[in-house]
Amino acid sequence: MNTMKKLFGYICTGVAAAMLVSCNLDLTPTTSIAYDENGQLIQSEANLNAFRAGMFASYRSYQLGEFTTAEEVMTDGFNATLDYGNNYGGLHKTDYNFTAGDYYVADYWNYSYVGIKDYNILIANTENVPEQIKDAARAVQGEAYFLRAATYLNLARHFAKIPSTVNAEDRDKELCVPLVLVYDQLEKPARASVAAVYGQIKKDLDSAAVRLSDVTGKAGAMYPTIDAVNALYARYFLDMGEYGKAAEYAHLVIDTGAYVLSSTAKEMENEFEFDNGREAIYQLSATLTESTNSNTFWTGYTTDTQHEYVFRPYFIPTKTLVDLYEPGDLRLAQWFDNTTWCLVNATYSQGDYYVFKKYWGNPNLTSSLKNGRQAPKPFTISEMFLIAAEAYLAAGEAGKAKDDLNNLQVMRGASATDATEEAIRNEWFKEKVGEGFRMSCLKRWKKGFSSRPVQPGAAKVLNHGDVYDQKELPADDYHWQWPIPADERKINKNLVQNAGYDEL
Repeated sequence: MNTMKKLFGYICTGVAAAMLVSCNLDLTPTTSIAYDENGQLIQSEANLNAFRAGMFASYRSYQLGEFTTAEEVMTDGFNATLDYGNNYGGLHKTDYNFTAGDYYVADYWNYSYVGIKDYNILIANTENVPEQIKDAARAVQGEAYFLRAATYLNLARHFAKIPSTVNAEDRDKELCVPLVLVYDQLEKPARASVAAVYGQIKKDLDSAAVRLSDVTGKAGAMYPTIDAVNALYARYFLDMGEYGKAAEYAHLVIDTGAYVLSSTAKEMENEFEFDNGREAIYQLSATLTESTNSNTFWTGYTTDTQHEYVFRPYFIPTKTLVDLYEPGDLRLAQWFDNTTWCLVNATYSQGDYYVFKKYWGNPNLTSSLKNGRQAPKPFTISEMFLIAAEAYLAAGEAGKAKDDLNNLQVMRGASATDATEEAIRNEWFKEKVGEGFRMSCLKRWKKGFSSRPVQPGAAKVLNHGDVYDQKELPADDYHWQWPIPADERKINKNLVQNAGYDEL
């Protein structure tokens, strides 16, 4: 392998990933080496394994942490404490503070496109490989197609409108995100349409499905399987408003029987604390030495001389969220805490309000205190039950919707209800809280929110006012489409800004 090929092999394995902030880079000096898309970078099993490891490192880099927290605190599930220090301030307030310069928005865009760069390189360079590694390369190519589809769907959900909320004839006019399928350092792509981006997602899924058709799924699979592909199909068809297909693909996963909802406190603990349950369709690797993004803003867990261990949260759940759970709901007991001492604004309290601890941390991923690190689970069986219930109801099959909704409710220790829109939407809120789904759900339902009611006993530790607990965000507010990052638009003048934001 010549020097140029070695260089780009190292880039794809993630060694230089931090140096590449997006696919729009034209900052490279004219005397530097440019990437040559010759499709011959992978010439051995060692090459293939290195590229594959880098690809998954890229994908893991934008899971959990700020990449799920950001949209959660933007919506109606959490209130900012007096100690939150304006972390996620622009997103939480969604007023003039939320701009194209918001670094949480820029991170979401940049890390996603660094990943897409890696997937594009893998897809191109697994075509022309030696005969002895062709089968392995084809499977890795399928994984790359899957990751590219998943990444584009998440980008679209954040920076554009969801197709089912747009008239079919207008989807070619609505701007989405740049569609980059070949890595080119000098390219300055314009934004593609919603129709084009979702069309490419479907093509990538079709390619992944063929290449991963014989990769059988299992609970906690560390790499994409055919079940993960079908789960992403279900998510895709739900966004498209193709409800029969959404339910069909969700049930392709459910009906395997490979994934089981936790129904006891111990099973919930194994699943959501120790990352050793039976719900994850796809669960990324996480170790003490190769860990994941942290979710410390929810608990701020630390030692304290007065009470030994205390929570110091930046955000706590709203009354709206907490009140959705019945006393016997396993999720209330496992994901919320009102017994541990809390310290906010130099004031100790115990039992006054709930703290969110779903991502308190896996003790195996720290050498000291729990640090909010978990193994990312981008696809779980609970989402499949929710997609199936929502899709069946939208398709007029209320009986089937009720079956799927009740399966989830009963396993979690909640009362079985009729499958109404409200019941299904509440179950989405209760089940997927903290996982980065709330914004896309509210967008899909064309439903805003009118306030963030405060838990009784929490008023003294929270910020108050029209951008905090009294926040209103109507369904037609422009903030539901995040701004195109300012730095990207400085580099690439072809990028049109979303309506409502300054043209920076």
